[in-house]
Amino acid sequence: MPNFINAYFDAPDGLGRMMAHARLLKRLQAAYEQAAPAYLGQASRVANYKQGMVVIHADSGGVAVKLKQLSPSLTGVFLGMGIECSGIQVRVQPAPEGPEARPRPNRALTPNARQGLGELAAGMADSPLRRALESLLKRSA
Repeated sequence: MPNFINAYFDAPDGLGRMMAHARLLKRLQAAYEQAAPAYLGQASRVANYKQGMVVIHADSGGVAVKLKQLSPSLTGVFLGMGIECSGIQVRVQPAPEGPEARPRPNRALTPNARQGLGELAAGMADSPLRRALESLLKRSA
């Protein structure tokens, strides 16, 4: 039995190779978190690395567009780490929802923004937009 386990660890497609790939993904994610703007890093993550391409999953199309614009600089970051990176592939793949989902960042409104939105809402007729502004102001209090 021990020979079977050693053979599995030493096989070209065995656990050793999978662990090395997992370590590489962890290094890529850490570098990505440092290089990407915070608002993009919170809405995306390194998903895979294969054949020189770093695959990043974005939570929305808007995030994906921004990441595609940043892909040359991100490629440079990965190359600077000594990782053979010929490009970045961005895919829209929303984060899973549920108990283990990442929390949404809490973005507070500045006092000036609150005042301006309050004045805007007060000057509007009753409408869905006015109710949405009032709801936003209540949540940000």
